[in-house]
Amino acid sequence: MTDILLAGQAVLDFIFDLDDLPTRAEKYRAKQGQIIGGGCAANAAVAVARLGGTAHLAARVGADQIGGLIVGGLRADGVNTDNVALVPGGRSSYSAINIDAAGERQIVNLRGEGLGEPLDWTHPTPRAVLADTRWHAGALHALTLARALGIPGVLDGEAPISQDLAEAASHVAFSVQGICDFTGETDKIAALKEADRRLPGWVAVTDGADGVYFLDHGVVRHIPSFTVEVVDTLGAGDVWHGAFTLALAEEMNVEDAILFASATAALKCTKLGGRAGTPDRATVIAFLKENT
Repeated sequence: MTDILLAGQAVLDFIFDLDDLPTRAEKYRAKQGQIIGGGCAANAAVAVARLGGTAHLAARVGADQIGGLIVGGLRADGVNTDNVALVPGGRSSYSAINIDAAGERQIVNLRGEGLGEPLDWTHPTPRAVLADTRWHAGALHALTLARALGIPGVLDGEAPISQDLAEAASHVAFSVQGICDFTGETDKIAALKEADRRLPGWVAVTDGADGVYFLDHGVVRHIPSFTVEVVDTLGAGDVWHGAFTLALAEEMNVEDAILFASATAALKCTKLGGRAGTPDRATVIAFLKENT
């Protein structure tokens, strides 16, 4: 199987399914609830594992009850957690997430504290690296390794994004908010062109239902998203990045990698429960055969 190194955030999500997102200071009753692991890199790692890759996650959690649940959930999903540090005295990160009937989400996150910078990782030589922006030192360490090995180093471009992280990546796939924050532009296409001017690697912007935009020899290309019945968008972007990185590691061209990632993310959106809805490889391949 293809080894992928992922570095970044691992949290625990408390998910509540509601008809409408809360707007007032009063009690609300959820239709359903779930406790499941989350976090950009952790969700991407689960996607890699579901799609047939070997995911090695480097992350930091506290040696507390939440941290134990995070690591246990990752292991149950087939992720290698040898480089997930359970830090004594640290406090793990967790989130309260409300999801409405249209699948849109509202997130309140408590960031981890006292987690240090554990960078002494051990892993087989990866075929690609994916980093998020939630752990700067870990992301830079991982992307620098990718560059030294001559393999794809993908950055999940969520704001705030530092110039050194973006420059260290061979591929930066921004969110719309991320690329506008990074460039100072308000239009995503203008922001894409500015990011391409400022960075040495490949750049793209993902925009949910509007698909993915990227530059091909200076020409803006657009790959539309797949139309599905959306139930839950939570983690879809993370899943997209995991699938995209695995596809690059498997030497798919960029366009095929985007289609593969977009199909995986679209299928995730048809299931409730954050990353629990991530599809397996056979389901994605069957979906692509029917929809391309």
